Amino acid sequence: MVPPIPIPLDPRITEQRNALSSNVDLSTALEIVDLMNAEDRGIPDAVASQRETIAAVIDTVAESFRAGGRLIYVGAGTSGRLGVLDASECPPTFGSDPAQVQGIIAGGDRAMFRAQEGAEDSPDLGAAQMDDLGVQSGDVVVGIAASGTTPFVRGAVLRARTLGATTVFVACTPLDREFASKLNHCIIAVTGPEIVTGSTRLKAGTATKMILNMITTGANIRVGKTWGNLMVDLKATNAKLQDRSERMLMEVCELSRADAQALLHASGGHVKTAIVMQLLSVDQDAARSALQDAGGVIRRVVPGGSAP
Repeated sequence: MVPPIPIPLDPRITEQRNALSSNVDLSTALEIVDLMNAEDRGIPDAVASQRETIAAVIDTVAESFRAGGRLIYVGAGTSGRLGVLDASECPPTFGSDPAQVQGIIAGGDRAMFRAQEGAEDSPDLGAAQMDDLGVQSGDVVVGIAASGTTPFVRGAVLRARTLGATTVFVACTPLDREFASKLNHCIIAVTGPEIVTGSTRLKAGTATKMILNMITTGANIRVGKTWGNLMVDLKATNAKLQDRSERMLMEVCELSRADAQALLHASGGHVKTAIVMQLLSVDQDAARSALQDAGGVIRRVVPGGSAP
């Protein structure tokens, strides 16, 4: 028999036992699926409770991007991997400079594939990472720690604050007031105890992924990386993106596949440039110049400014 769930010995919600899963080891596979699915239904509501703070962070990151600043994620374990994942997806999605969004994980690159659990215990190592990256005013540093207490992450964001960066913390349990008071924004999506106690790759990880998706997607939309919902700032660097680019040009510019291919080639493989070239009847240099003058926002360049 599993011992009854006592009064929590740890105030962190992510470390507490879930009463609904206390006998999960006796469950069938289907019962496990149903239990996890039921628990996961509450994740969107936990994220939605932080909607205003997430929106404020999006605007802050967009302002940083416009001024040439960076978004830097810092985490350990699952939280670190999620930050690295989100950062690595920005260049192929939005055509952004790989240096603009970066993910730092305790233990370095090898921690992406094999756990380096002890690496998260040093706040000094986290702080040193901020120094090594040259964090400064205009950058936004987002600490990610489901438990809210990871020393490596706390050390990093506190050092980033002293260096002049805007600091954000993403957690799934309330932060202590003293630490929270030193941050610019706190996003606290309380997803409750996990099905397997302390396994924050589950509900907490899903909530974190949703939040990071919102931050980078929202900020890049705000700085003009899309036209309507079209991913117009991508570069056709593989077969899938080549096909997507051609289809966008066929739709937006009402071209045949062959003409879309020719236009994309003439634009240097950049969809946004190709659209401006076609709709304004200009060459690549003129299109790029117009976009630069408009801060990269296609609605400011195309007459009428409306998306398809």
